[in-house]
Amino acid sequence: MIRTRSLSVAFFAITSALAAAATVACGSSASDRSFQDGQDPSTSSDGTTPSGNLVGDADPSSNPAKDASADHAAPAIEVVYAHTASTLYKVDGKTNAITTVGPFQDCNDQVIDLAIDKDSNAFVTSFSGLYRLDLATAKCSLVKSGDFPNSLSFVPVGTLDPTNEVLVGYLGATYVRIDTTTGETKSVGGLTGGYTSSGDIVSVIGGGTFLTVKGNSCFDCLVQVDPKTGDLLQNYGTLGHSSVYGLAFWGGNAYGFAESGAVFVIKYKPGAGGTAGSLLVADLAIPGGSTGIAWYGAGSSTAVPVTDEDGGTIPVIK
Repeated sequence: MIRTRSLSVAFFAITSALAAAATVACGSSASDRSFQDGQDPSTSSDGTTPSGNLVGDADPSSNPAKDASADHAAPAIEVVYAHTASTLYKVDGKTNAITTVGPFQDCNDQVIDLAIDKDSNAFVTSFSGLYRLDLATAKCSLVKSGDFPNSLSFVPVGTLDPTNEVLVGYLGATYVRIDTTTGETKSVGGLTGGYTSSGDIVSVIGGGTFLTVKGNSCFDCLVQVDPKTGDLLQNYGTLGHSSVYGLAFWGGNAYGFAESGAVFVIKYKPGAGGTAGSLLVADLAIPGGSTGIAWYGAGSSTAVPVTDEDGGTIPVIK
């Protein structure tokens, strides 16, 4: 498929200081990102509510980001990252302030996804290859040329490897793992039931693995997937936005980044009297507006806080 796009990205910055270095994972479907700038995507869809053995609290002591041999815990991760095809940004998880890191360098093409492990090792895919990314400078270093997924995340230790985190992604409905040294891609499993990835996957230690999907009246929906097989575990319902190419997680909430330029926080509201809960989607104001912004990916480290200050989070099936 030939992709010819000229994307003019509006740079914006906020003067608020960000408290710490951070990590991220994000993605989207390459075929879904062949679009015309300024397109008004549909926002209609309905989804089902969560069911099953929902777990709303996580044990922070299970976080392998903490080095048991160290005298103190690792610094708290307080930011997540997002990007357009050409520019890297970061978002403060506490204040929601958005600042520009800078334009991507040496990526040789438009960047279509980002993933970051618990140790802040970052990787991106473009339309032509897999790259290691320096989060401080947005500079790319080629790992391997070729076609790669544009929905990426690392999954925690013990998920697909007993001692290491693994880079994963979706090619449509197919769930794959990627060797970050060689660039070799191997199929693991995939989505069933008529769903395909609409843009992004994010996974968090002690929490769940989440994906934006389309299909079965979802344009887009947030779902929980099994990081060992890639298949659907539960559908939380509609996000009210389509082409959600970026998905991040911090402090019990998810963050969505859409092709339309929308940025929004995804919270979970428990149901009363034991009834099923629902998503609460709140749009964030972008300084200067979203004109010229088309998000291509976003995400967060597997080691971000899994709950908010009150212990709340998006409930998952364990």
